[in-house]
Amino acid sequence: MSSSPSRAELKAKLNLETSRIHWHDLQTYFARGQVVRVASELDLLEVASELTADNKPRFEQWMNEGQVGEVAPDIAQAWYDRNAELWAVVIAPWVLVQDRSGHALH
Repeated sequence: MSSSPSRAELKAKLNLETSRIHWHDLQTYFARGQVVRVASELDLLEVASELTADNKPRFEQWMNEGQVGEVAPDIAQAWYDRNAELWAVVIAPWVLVQDRSGHALH
């Protein structure tokens, strides 16, 4: 019997740990370089589960495509100016954030 959770179980657990947070509340983590931007077209839970699984090839692909990475200064400033409400999940030491303000949630 395996002690590690299945991918579905992991995503279900991560879903319970995902919440909305305002950008101003993330400033300390941003200053430490611990905030990871996830493009709105990606599934935040999928990205979090791949990070948990240490799937380096998948992360490298997303990073090369500009879909996952650091928060650029201009994006950080725009989020700060409007105190953007973002979706976030913590995969210590990282905080994955996603701006879904321009997308309808289903």
